[in-house]
Amino acid sequence: MIILGAIMMAVGLELFIVPNQLLDGGIVGISIIASHLTGLGLGIYIFLLNIPFFFIGYKQIGKTFALSTVLGITVLSICTIFLHPVERFTSDVLLATVFGGIILGTGIGLVIRYGGSLDGSEILAILFNRRTIFSVGEIIMFINLLIFTVAGFVFTWEQAMYSVLVYYIAYKTIDVVLTGFDESKAVYIISDDVDEIGQAIIDRLGRGVTFLHGEGAYTGDDKKVIFCVITRLEEAKLKTIVEDIDNHAFIAIGNIAEVKGGRFKKRNIH
Repeated sequence: MIILGAIMMAVGLELFIVPNQLLDGGIVGISIIASHLTGLGLGIYIFLLNIPFFFIGYKQIGKTFALSTVLGITVLSICTIFLHPVERFTSDVLLATVFGGIILGTGIGLVIRYGGSLDGSEILAILFNRRTIFSVGEIIMFINLLIFTVAGFVFTWEQAMYSVLVYYIAYKTIDVVLTGFDESKAVYIISDDVDEIGQAIIDRLGRGVTFLHGEGAYTGDDKKVIFCVITRLEEAKLKTIVEDIDNHAFIAIGNIAEVKGGRFKKRNIH
């Protein structure tokens, strides 16, 4: 999957982004600018500029992460060299921005999901985060702000603004790849009919439920609280189930980044 993700990113770069004078953030963005100014291949800069971060990643994060990153960036560098002579898919900048961003984000998301990285700026941000008051996200945003500003002088300000859009689309696509369209949600339900609601969720939704014991702060009454995990697509049905039994029930729903173990996989209900 790391190899597939690296190939997808190379396709996004060489067939959509680079030919239309757009760029991504981070080390890849710096590589695109350097390649444009010097005429050397993009893959050469991507590999060379990321070398220091292989060692930083090895020391700061671990051997497996470093080796996965080496694999991903090596494949990315080689693929960009081979794809460079291939004619671009579109000369429409907006189309290149949208589809290039989606392909980039999908490739990067796959690599991150399976334990690697395709850009050393993330490792640099983690390193600075431990020594400054700024968060990883703030450091990456600051790095990319500088890169897109330079891009405005090297290319045009219009291309720089399109590049910000590329970055945003890629960023949102990474989220989709990491969490999935079927993202999980944690549900807490407080009602006087928790036993009936819990059984209905098991029978009609095919989800397991857990009863938690709580106490009302104002009344001091003992309360049974239903806890369960559902997918985003099941949210509307769960609300209907609860409202059919108790339309005054308290329901709290929140996103979950990851669910492992237990019996979360949905059973077939007949």
